[in-house]
Amino acid sequence: MSDLALLTPLLKIEYPDSDGKPMAETDTHRNDMTAVIEGLKDFFRERPDVYVAGNLFVYYEEGNPSAVFAPDVFAVVGVPKHERRTYRLWEERVIPALVLEMTSRGTWLEDEGTKKAICARLGVPEYFLYDPLAEYLDPPLQGYRLSRGGYQPIASARDGSIASAKLGVRFSLEEGRIRLIDARTGERILTPLEAQEARREEAAARRAEAAARRAAEARTKAAEAEAARLREELERLRRGSS
Repeated sequence: MSDLALLTPLLKIEYPDSDGKPMAETDTHRNDMTAVIEGLKDFFRERPDVYVAGNLFVYYEEGNPSAVFAPDVFAVVGVPKHERRTYRLWEERVIPALVLEMTSRGTWLEDEGTKKAICARLGVPEYFLYDPLAEYLDPPLQGYRLSRGGYQPIASARDGSIASAKLGVRFSLEEGRIRLIDARTGERILTPLEAQEARREEAAARRAEAAARRAAEARTKAAEAEAARLREELERLRRGSS
């Protein structure tokens, strides 16, 4: 046995959490990625056993730091919800339920080839591809479900949306942007910006309601004061005439 072989078990294997590459190629890619991640996080906010992340290294072979890929978006059902530097399958013991890749000029071949093959080998049940700029995929939103023969396309609904059976959501395109829909209720899952706007509108409505209530109270007090003044005036006149 070589000296290197003897030393290898004693060496601490590093699993980097960054490769120095940018997260996304365009504002559209970054915004859509953030919208999907934050939308899924909000959808599962009451579930402590659902972990949603994106652009995070997923290591799938212990002792082999090169066995890694970084999904743009992925969700895992059955693990504790907490922040992680990397996701290591041999520690977590749960594979992602869904992986979604944002296809771009620099990644579309890898997304349709290497990453898809890795996910199939690992047993990721659902694999989605989305081309935010509609430059490389036709249609720009595609979903696949794993079967014995590999990934098979998921049929889209009449409105073009594609369901994730594992997550209970539908992915759809509206005005060229990806949207999430609660598959059970049919309601939209708000994007972070929409949620912020909804909170602002709710706060503005509360302020307007409070202002209207204060104005009504002021009018009531003024009316009561005027009524009291008139009663006093009438009483004074009666006393003066007697």
